[in-house]
Amino acid sequence: MEFTYRPRGVCSQLMEIEVEGDKIKHVKVTGGCSGNLQGISRLVEGMEIKEAISRMEGIRCGFKPTSCPDQLAKALKQCLEAEE
Repeated sequence: MEFTYRPRGVCSQLMEIEVEGDKIKHVKVTGGCSGNLQGISRLVEGMEIKEAISRMEGIRCGFKPTSCPDQLAKALKQCLEAEE
């Protein structure tokens, strides 16, 4: 399943996520800190969705109440809800 998410409150503008079963197959993020987001994307590939959520949820960027990893966790949660 492919899922698209527009993050809020961060520099990244679009997250495209591909999942297969309960695992993350591929993540592509447009905008934001390119190197960091490429690294995060590669680290979560092959990871179980719920595990990725638990590791990234609640991470903040400076004084912002959210971050790109937190937004990715929100996107993954919506992806799980869409599968139900």
